[in-house]
Amino acid sequence: GGTACVATGQPFDTAKVKMQTFPSMYKGLVDCFVQTYKQVGLRGFYKGTTPALVANIAENSVLFMCYGFCQQIVRRIVGVDRKTKLSDLQNAAAGSFASAFATLVLCPTELVKCRLQAMHEMQLSGKVIQGHNTVWSVVKGVIQKDGPLGFYRGWSSTLLREVPGYFFFFGGYELSRTFFASGRSKDELGPIPLLLSGGFGGSCLWIAVYPVDCVKSRIQVLSMAGKQAGFMGTFATVVRTEGVLALYSGLTPTMIRAFVANGALFLAYEYSRKLMMKQIDSY
Repeated sequence: GGTACVATGQPFDTAKVKMQTFPSMYKGLVDCFVQTYKQVGLRGFYKGTTPALVANIAENSVLFMCYGFCQQIVRRIVGVDRKTKLSDLQNAAAGSFASAFATLVLCPTELVKCRLQAMHEMQLSGKVIQGHNTVWSVVKGVIQKDGPLGFYRGWSSTLLREVPGYFFFFGGYELSRTFFASGRSKDELGPIPLLLSGGFGGSCLWIAVYPVDCVKSRIQVLSMAGKQAGFMGTFATVVRTEGVLALYSGLTPTMIRAFVANGALFLAYEYSRKLMMKQIDSY
């Protein structure tokens, strides 16, 4: 699921991070794509793909594993049997709980990804003299400068994004599946309803938490140049110096990516899960 998500959404994610961190450099999505292609070429859109793959595979593996556990916790809280189907709202709560565990593996890999994606802009703006252009050089730079805890720069912002965001993510996904099922079992849905449901869930997530993600990206990228303020400090600085709209820089590529990538994510997840369950049942 995580692999499908990155394969379909990486160029849009790169544009998102660039526009979030350096909004004054780009007039919009098309301008960001054109400038990136002129300056770095096609490979510029895939900077940070390796840590993005690691991040998405790790995050979604932990997320969906914990999602199952958290569903059982929700069943205990509401006092129902282990096999009872949860409501869409209860599934949303379980997804929200599960996302807190996913941040522990997501934050370090996303920090490396964001820094690679915005390295060219950091050099152009003079914030760093010599950029790190490989995954290993960024990892080594973080360890040398801040130690292992340096990988958790922006963790509180990641947590603030994930916990409420995944409530809307799983809630939107389950509500959409309920709509398409129309009284039938959700497990009978075909690929198109699953794609649309995943896309709807992803869109709900990003609409709800986009300003928090913008602050997180700035903390993770700009901390390369020296000490960076925390979440509230960065948030206040952006609003005071650039205005509220700066918190929504890069929203267009994010929404395109959210629909396409999360549709692919859930489609791959549901079909791979069914395939694995068939294998288990055959033994």
